[in-house]
Amino acid sequence: MKIKLAFLSALAAALLAGCASEEIDSQTTLQTQAKISKETAERTALAKVPGGTIKEAEIEKEHGKLIWSFDVATPDSKDITEVNVDAMSGEVVSVEKESAAKEAKEAAEEKERKGEDKD
Repeated sequence: MKIKLAFLSALAAALLAGCASEEIDSQTTLQTQAKISKETAERTALAKVPGGTIKEAEIEKEHGKLIWSFDVATPDSKDITEVNVDAMSGEVVSVEKESAAKEAKEAAEEKERKGEDKD
């Protein structure tokens, strides 16, 4: 029984590591397609949120566009400002304030979606 449990634990760990590796590979692949560097896009995003700091950043395809997506926090608010920058042109695609509750809900949905991708 202990051997079976150890085997299943090792298998689960390997599957989780593989999914994390796929996420990193996907990010790397998308970054090589971008004409605008992450650093340049960060400066553009921060210009839209004075006094903000980047909490999270990723590159993704959204509505057929390759974008840099930044979650920007400001010291005077619990809300997050999501700034999307076109990874090909460097133009700001959208700026959207998200409440802390909405941000938490999106994080939970993303975690659940990633769990479903494993099946």
